[in-house]
Amino acid sequence: MRSLLLALVPLILTGVMVFSIVDIVVIDNSRVRHLPKPFWIILVILLSLIGSLLWFLLGREPLERRGHGRYRDVSRGGGRAVPLGPDDDPAYLERLRQDREREERIRDLERRLEDLDDDKPKE
Repeated sequence: MRSLLLALVPLILTGVMVFSIVDIVVIDNSRVRHLPKPFWIILVILLSLIGSLLWFLLGREPLERRGHGRYRDVSRGGGRAVPLGPDDDPAYLERLRQDREREERIRDLERRLEDLDDDKPKE
């Protein structure tokens, strides 16, 4: 049992370290905190488990801090958060409302014209 445990611990540590390095490589640069990616990779390689824990606790920005997935954050450059879907976009909803009002006005005008046409005497 002890020999199995001695064989599993390095295997688990290696797996955690490889997972951390792959995560560092593939993560978007805007979500990396405190150090550049190459320094995080070196830290994970040199400190193994502690480096991996530091990466997941301190170096990686969680997604929840960016509007809980409802908005794409472009505010780092001084912009505003952009909605991901059209139903979250106030400008889109306003355009829909204006289109609906325009169509109602057109239908109303068509009814009025039809009423005027009906008032004409037929020959």
